[in-house]
Amino acid sequence: MNAIALAAVQVFTLLLGPWSVTFEEENSRLRLEDPVENVCIEGTLSFESNGQAWKIVRPRDAVGNRLGLLSPTNDIQGYLTFQQNGNRLEMLVSHRTRQFYSGVLKFDGKIRFRDFSFACKTQACTKERVLFLAAGNGNSLKNDTLFAPEEDLAVQFRSASLQLTSETAGEWNVAMSGRIEESAEAVFGFNVEKNYLQSRYIPYYSPIDRKRAPKAPTGWMSWNIYFDTATAEDNLAEARIGKKYLQPFGMEFWHIESWQGNSDKLPVSNFYNLNLEVNERQFPKGMKQLADDIRALGFRPGIWTAPFGTGSDEFYAQHKTWFLHDVNGNPMRTWNGKYTIDPSNDEVVAHLRRIHEIMAKDWGYEYFKIDGMSGAGAGYCAHFFERPEVKAAMKDPNCPDPFERCVRAFREGIGEDRVFNACQGHFTGPEPKYADCGRIGADIVHPNKPVGWENLLNQAGRTHNQIFAHNIVFYADPDTLMVNDALTLEEARLSTVVVSLPGQMMFSGDKLAELPMERMRLLQQALPPVADIHPVNLYPIFHLLPVWDLKVRRDWGAYDVIALFNWEDEEAEVGFDFAEVGLDPHQDCVMYEFWTEHYVGKVNGGFSCKIPPHAVRLFAVHRAQDHPQFLSSDRHITQGAVDVKSVSWQEGKLTAKLELVGGFPTTFRFTVPEGMRVKSVSAGDSVSVETRSEADGRVLAVKLGTETSQTVELSADFQSIP
Repeated sequence: MNAIALAAVQVFTLLLGPWSVTFEEENSRLRLEDPVENVCIEGTLSFESNGQAWKIVRPRDAVGNRLGLLSPTNDIQGYLTFQQNGNRLEMLVSHRTRQFYSGVLKFDGKIRFRDFSFACKTQACTKERVLFLAAGNGNSLKNDTLFAPEEDLAVQFRSASLQLTSETAGEWNVAMSGRIEESAEAVFGFNVEKNYLQSRYIPYYSPIDRKRAPKAPTGWMSWNIYFDTATAEDNLAEARIGKKYLQPFGMEFWHIESWQGNSDKLPVSNFYNLNLEVNERQFPKGMKQLADDIRALGFRPGIWTAPFGTGSDEFYAQHKTWFLHDVNGNPMRTWNGKYTIDPSNDEVVAHLRRIHEIMAKDWGYEYFKIDGMSGAGAGYCAHFFERPEVKAAMKDPNCPDPFERCVRAFREGIGEDRVFNACQGHFTGPEPKYADCGRIGADIVHPNKPVGWENLLNQAGRTHNQIFAHNIVFYADPDTLMVNDALTLEEARLSTVVVSLPGQMMFSGDKLAELPMERMRLLQQALPPVADIHPVNLYPIFHLLPVWDLKVRRDWGAYDVIALFNWEDEEAEVGFDFAEVGLDPHQDCVMYEFWTEHYVGKVNGGFSCKIPPHAVRLFAVHRAQDHPQFLSSDRHITQGAVDVKSVSWQEGKLTAKLELVGGFPTTFRFTVPEGMRVKSVSAGDSVSVETRSEADGRVLAVKLGTETSQTVELSADFQSIP
């Protein structure tokens, strides 16, 4: 450890672990560099006390790891000391003995980090109320870390006040400040942490293969409404409705469940899961023909498997050495089968690989939901294979990775070009290394029962707990979005927000022909998942939060979508203050509620409202402008993140490029400031345009429709009222 003063340029340098510290006294420039991880933070240090700027200078004594705070009287009255703690670098500001004063230390700088990185929050707070999400690099006063998911690399900042704002890809502004009082010290912290998620939560950390799965999958599946009785024609009849009402909005897969021999009645342990025998009563033309028929309707075919065991006595008798037996010679039973496979047996692993290869290459399925993995209990094989008595029963009791051998075989079998959903998969196991998706939630319905409120609570709880891994190592699958009349409309809306606001997978599971358009509209408004939504709280949360905040950033502007949840059985007042959601408390914002189509108006500092039981209110929150501005769209619950491509205001004219779904009109809303009125609205010859004034003239609603899906340009002329 040393300090070198170069008189000509007045430079202070210091080496502390991986950090190189350089301070130029003349211009108060501080440079912190970690050359190993290629991280550089550079900016200006300043200190102010009682309205007067103090200088920060090189040491005037022989202590080499600190800088001096030089008062206007030319005396060093305090110190800025650099300390190393592992890879963490701290700057500690403290008084010199018997010098009593207060002041604020500031650092304003820039960091050049990875192009594909985002700001997030890694420091959990006690009693936190907000789940943060972001579409794009949304700026927030709550962010404290930059994270590069391709490398699992985090740069953490710590100070009393911190602001990270995105410039361009990989470039960030950093503003830190801390107050020093007579009895308090200001501390700034910088930490470059490699393997941030891997070392904490995800030992098999592997970023999503975005070439294979560029966005969270969407689709429909039969089980949660048909259970085990769906036939090929049932699936195709639903697909024809889905083609009309959901495919235009981005639905991609049509997924088949309970197709195996003896799969028309629970439990799953009786199903013939390992020999590709098809239930001919329900699927008389076979699974390849069904995949072809699904593809002809414009969907990609998907299929469910539960390959850790079988209920087939015949298959067991033919391959007895492939299965596990207890000390008395009795077959070991799990949720997956009366007979459970021995994963240490190479022949078994080869068979798993082969049957999935047949389903992928010969039958033509492109999406695989493989069940029975890491659910809560020993009946699921990730748990089961770890039990000492089970490992002792294996052909190779010393096999170090029995469960991973299976998961790897599934990927090898289906190939690198198919989508793999690990049903009951979990981020703590090998699934992130091989799977594209993880079914994080329990079944949204209990067998042969309708969906209920307790199911939605489970779906929401699992989302809180595991969303931090979503769109990083796999896409989170919270199970199907159910919106039928077993739920109240408020409950169906709440589930729509839980599933879709974080950009999770959205698979529908209702009988589509029975859905009224009000409920079908919920499915449409949840499609597609916004591809660039990522978690901001990079840690699990184990309780239901009342506030979710999605920060949306687009080229045309930035805004928040804030969901206020009432998880209780009685009406409740729920709200937020601007500071806790990372907004400037002094900034005026305009707010619009999505479900009730209510314009709140201009708000400052915070907001609350009464919310019915089991309900959510969804607000678009925009920084208020002094001219007409975009407010909300009813196309998607993100209220503009999907369909608004540009918005501009110039010389009395608002123009916007808007994406429309053919045959399904969209209503866009814009503010009309006091003292202005709408003169004219147009959107091209092929576009139907309906306008209406709302909220006592403060909102312009424009309903646009086209016969074919396209992007149109809206032009709205405004004029001042004399």
